[in-house]
Amino acid sequence: MTGPEPDGVPAGAHVVVAGLGVTGRAVVAALDGRVAGLVTVDARAADADVTGRDAADPTVLARTVAGADLVVASPGWPPSSDLLTAARAAGVPVWSEVELAWRLRRGAPWLAVTGTNGKTTTVQMLASILTAAGLRTAAVGNVGTPVLAAAQDPDLDVLAVELSSFQLHHTSTMAVQAGAVLNIADDHLDWHGGPDAYAAAKGRIYAGAQVACVYNVADPRTERLVREADVAEGALAVGFTLGAPGPGQVGLVEDVLVDRAFHVAPDARDRHRTAAELGTLADLAHLGPDGAPPHVVADALAAAALARAHGVPAVAVRDGLRAFRPDAHRSALVRTLDGVAWVDDSKATNAHAAAASLASCPPGAAVWIAGGLAKGARFDDLVAARADRLRAAVVIGVDPEPFTDALARHAPEIPVVVVDPGDTGTVMRRAVSAARGLAVPGDTVLLAPAGASMDQFASYAARGDAFVAAVEDLP
Repeated sequence: MTGPEPDGVPAGAHVVVAGLGVTGRAVVAALDGRVAGLVTVDARAADADVTGRDAADPTVLARTVAGADLVVASPGWPPSSDLLTAARAAGVPVWSEVELAWRLRRGAPWLAVTGTNGKTTTVQMLASILTAAGLRTAAVGNVGTPVLAAAQDPDLDVLAVELSSFQLHHTSTMAVQAGAVLNIADDHLDWHGGPDAYAAAKGRIYAGAQVACVYNVADPRTERLVREADVAEGALAVGFTLGAPGPGQVGLVEDVLVDRAFHVAPDARDRHRTAAELGTLADLAHLGPDGAPPHVVADALAAAALARAHGVPAVAVRDGLRAFRPDAHRSALVRTLDGVAWVDDSKATNAHAAAASLASCPPGAAVWIAGGLAKGARFDDLVAARADRLRAAVVIGVDPEPFTDALARHAPEIPVVVVDPGDTGTVMRRAVSAARGLAVPGDTVLLAPAGASMDQFASYAARGDAFVAAVEDLP
């Protein structure tokens, strides 16, 4: 076997591509004609070279990797999968699509974002800011467009890259211009094998960072990852905070977004006594029914820090935040009816995200629509922390017990309606009807499920669409 070279992929390499979804097909397109051989593996893709039962047969998979020089794995393939286990046993390197993209890139610097929650909002805000600065950019990676395609586009000046822990796990040589870890909460532990491995995967975004490592002052684990990272000489540690920023941080002074990290040269004498204004909370007012909720403001500060690390002027931060419009199903106000706000945050698929969403509601004024696939999680910490926000709860999902148990323990005084999961096609309409009966003027009915959608819906977007349709149909 020739083995992969330090940069790029040798022309004589034989490569196994694990998965033929969007990521896998991008890998095939990038390597087709560039390497000596390609073998694709996917149990459900009829056009894969190894498919059906063969894709789950350890003997077949061991034979598949025996003559390979490299395996490129899609994010859905956990390290414990038979194919990747066979690759490691045979001494065959495993790369993510991101690792391949980095090695095949054509020079545009990367500004990268990871975290348990807020990644997509932050990377799209970042792209909006970069665009406002007149730069040719794209929001890519876990957000939708494979980073591999964008990394080879010579017309882009800079990439705004969203990276999941899955993508980072098999990424080893990437060295971004600036990287951010927004937050860390237990998630995908079955994939990674535990919380430490999950956090370590997130921390890989800082490795080799050239200009800045952006961390969350409110989450000490993110700062710890910066301290443990091996970065380029001179790279800054830059915290973002919803409080007044200290030297080397970005944050809030009353309603003003302030930069105390990139406002002057690092060796300027007055560095610690001055700051730059990046915008105000009024520039984010369109991002929530009562202005941007705190977690969205934090995302904006992280995006601003990354943009400033690239040298973007302060005025472009303001203009980019003003121009930013979030995707659907992210704290989106659907309508206000009889004094009740109906908010779709179907993207809140874990407890950490739901907690942030509930925190934006006034005390005692949230009718919470929760439930879905718990993925082994429990919700005691979430309910205990946000019980003061709840007026009532409506629980959906095939298995409501993880949610009803937490509500009974930590919010026993609030009414809880459990929606019968029997008729999946009408579950959201029944949930919306129940919520309407519980809400009073001044309340917010909040779909922030804290669980995945696949038990009753095709995706979080389908779940959100069902909620929006049911709310819009209310007389």
